[in-house]
Amino acid sequence: MFQVKKLLVLAPHTDDAELGSGGLIARLIEEGMDVYVVSFSAAEQSIPEDVPKDTLRKEFRNSMSILGVQEQNMHVFHYKVRTFSDHRQEILDDLITLRNEINPDLVCLPCSHDVHQDHQVIHNEGKRAFKNSSVLGYELPWNQTNFSSEVFVGLDKRHIDQKWNALKAYRSQIAMNRPYFTDDFIYGLARLRGTQIKKEWAEAYEVVRVIV
Repeated sequence: MFQVKKLLVLAPHTDDAELGSGGLIARLIEEGMDVYVVSFSAAEQSIPEDVPKDTLRKEFRNSMSILGVQEQNMHVFHYKVRTFSDHRQEILDDLITLRNEINPDLVCLPCSHDVHQDHQVIHNEGKRAFKNSSVLGYELPWNQTNFSSEVFVGLDKRHIDQKWNALKAYRSQIAMNRPYFTDDFIYGLARLRGTQIKKEWAEAYEVVRVIV
């Protein structure tokens, strides 16, 4: 793997970073790298009326803590879910600010074939903002029409355990019984990607840009 000192993971919504890059986050923090995670929406508009509106923000912080992300290295913006295309320039401005403040070696964001409208904005504006960084697209199969698994990150079981434990912090999402928010799915996909590189566990990524 090319040398990474600073990783920035861009998540359109809270939980996207863990679902797509939770294993990588756990591994790089274990190896002593600086990891930053930024979410652009806590999806307050999608939370049931009887649930506190800051639920996902709290769950995000708990999840990041389980992965080992430092409090000062995590942030959630206030964009409304499914309206990112209306705020493309503001999001780009925020990304440029992040670029100037963090100067990451590697950026992970949704892949180019992710059909969710908010994810498409983060992918496209992320490519614009981080021209001086290597950029990888993470895998969220339920949102994708296609996926080019061009980079594999070998992981140990403890990294997948940590990823799943972080996701379990999202009690509000687990309660919705989504098929991708289960241990069977998380461990199954990691085993599949590991099998492709003759390892037990892995995550796969699309190459957007690699700077060597």
